[in-house]
Amino acid sequence: MQDESGKAALESPAAVSGSSAQNSVHLNGHTVTLNGHNSTATPSPQPQSDSIVISPVPALIIPREQWGGKYEFLLSCLGYSVGLGNVWRFPYLCYRNGGGVFLIPYFIMLFFTGVPLFLMELSLGQYGAAGPITVWKCCPLLKGIGIGMLCVSTLVCLYYNIIIAWTFYFLGNSFQSPLPWSCDAVANVGLCGNNSTGNSSAGEGLSPTEKFWNEQVLGVVHSEGLHDPGPVRWPLALCLLAAWVIVFLCIFKGIRSSGKVVYVTATFPYFVLIVLMIRGATLEGSLQGIAFYLTPNWSRLANAQVWNDAASQVFYSLGIGVGGLLSMASYNKFDNNVIRDTLIITAGNCGTSFFAGFAIFSILGHMAWKKGVPVEEVADSGPGLAFVAYPEALALLPGSPFWSIMFFLMLFMLGIDTLFGNMEGITSAVMDEFPHLRTNALHKSLFLGALCLCFYLMGLLLVTDGGIYWFTLIDSSSTSFGLIIITLFMCIGISFFYGINQFCQDIVDMICPCPPWCLKVLLYFKACWVFVTPFLLLFILTYIFIEMYNTSLHYGSYVYPRWGKALGVCMAATCCLQILIWAIVAIAKETGTLRERFQKSIRPLNSWRVNNLNSNNRVEEQMEPGRVETPFTVTLTDMDFTAMNWENATQASQHKGQ
Repeated sequence: MQDESGKAALESPAAVSGSSAQNSVHLNGHTVTLNGHNSTATPSPQPQSDSIVISPVPALIIPREQWGGKYEFLLSCLGYSVGLGNVWRFPYLCYRNGGGVFLIPYFIMLFFTGVPLFLMELSLGQYGAAGPITVWKCCPLLKGIGIGMLCVSTLVCLYYNIIIAWTFYFLGNSFQSPLPWSCDAVANVGLCGNNSTGNSSAGEGLSPTEKFWNEQVLGVVHSEGLHDPGPVRWPLALCLLAAWVIVFLCIFKGIRSSGKVVYVTATFPYFVLIVLMIRGATLEGSLQGIAFYLTPNWSRLANAQVWNDAASQVFYSLGIGVGGLLSMASYNKFDNNVIRDTLIITAGNCGTSFFAGFAIFSILGHMAWKKGVPVEEVADSGPGLAFVAYPEALALLPGSPFWSIMFFLMLFMLGIDTLFGNMEGITSAVMDEFPHLRTNALHKSLFLGALCLCFYLMGLLLVTDGGIYWFTLIDSSSTSFGLIIITLFMCIGISFFYGINQFCQDIVDMICPCPPWCLKVLLYFKACWVFVTPFLLLFILTYIFIEMYNTSLHYGSYVYPRWGKALGVCMAATCCLQILIWAIVAIAKETGTLRERFQKSIRPLNSWRVNNLNSNNRVEEQMEPGRVETPFTVTLTDMDFTAMNWENATQASQHKGQ
């Protein structure tokens, strides 16, 4: 536990410098004398009495960008959290799992897993002022958590921009009247017959929207499955290229550019949802859809599937465990009230999910009324809702091209915000490991360009005829057990290795002076991190493994072969195995018995907290990079000796000059 040893890091430099107890360790030819926070370093042959005090070397600390204002951070996190899952997944899960009853397990999972883990990520990123990998200087044993987050974020970015490419394709086709997937289009006369509102056809039983989606957009009818991807669909490939170009232009200046973009991308979806809800409320049959959305079925509470769906929706919508939240929080000022931001963002995310259900099901209810079928026959989730059911419902409205343009613009805004967060998680992790990329604009641009190009080239597999099969596989694997294991170890590592008391003290120090209500709320979060959240995560993990063993993965009528399912398991396992691999590496780097190595590997590195004081009024408290920060740490990094070597060389030249 880091509770006792870490408290020294909270003392003022003046108080620490007065401490007289000293501990010396010999590493890499240096004698490092520990004196609370302060240390003196000399080459080992010299006596301790000749130790020299190291002066600050500000050039070694690369300044980190900060948000232009608190609203940029709030909107970025809100846009990152409020994504496609709030619109195309939550309403469907709500009606499938007992209507309004689903809100009970949803809120329980939100309060006991979602919000505590959300606060943990934001606090860790803001206090450490580092990305998903570098921030684990606080506990080197768990560096693999950051690597695992990077793997998950890579998988998410790979398939998430495909959704934006589909959105571009539909958006481009929405500038037509009639819409190409409506019954009014000439090409669909054979499908709809004389019934302009019907969903039946004499052929394959596909609606015009299903035909447009499967044949013209995906081309899935030309593929036999996962083993038969077929050729690249070049219209989609161009849409994907446009999507990655937009992403590059929005992030190449870092948060200075993406922080301004979110003023539009994070707020526009709310405008569209309000407009769609108002329009839907005026339609015949809308109340039938709303009733279907919220009618409670109390017997569903006894079903474990309902609780698992609630937990998965919380993770899916909040973006926990991917690294995006941690990275965005690392650009905050040190004294930002992270508890207040957590409550605002999670409440906004939850409210958006619930509100979106009214906008979705009011219009689906109208479509069911017009077709004369139950609402459950037109309700769907995921791509089936966004690109089949809802476009078909919009095609029935007067002025359908306008409503279609608005809807797909909303999907684009929702998707691009989430992608910003995921990309920020990747870029900040890499640039923290290679700091020169932050100071060299050309190298940074080349890196971001190469990254986007690699994602584009890998994404071409997902825009082939059989690309939807690979999309479904990566989608289900990236948010599977690997993500739960990563968040479980993050919660356990911070609570029991770094120390829950120390972590809570870090939060209090950041928002000092801490309002009384924050202290009370922090007690609740402390109980969740230690007891409730790990227990619920274990429950979710157990259920996932049971379900994964008993159920098969499928897309429509296509059932994935065993090798395909095994490939998905390997993707998820690769993410969480990083924790074990890098833990072994951290222990192997230490010396002593296995127990001593373990104890050393859970203590913060000497460079932990060096760059966490971002606010201008705390600059005077910043420590010199050559000073050892944690009293009993013996694992030194190159950064800790750089200033020492520079100082020794400077003084040697001065002696020669004399």
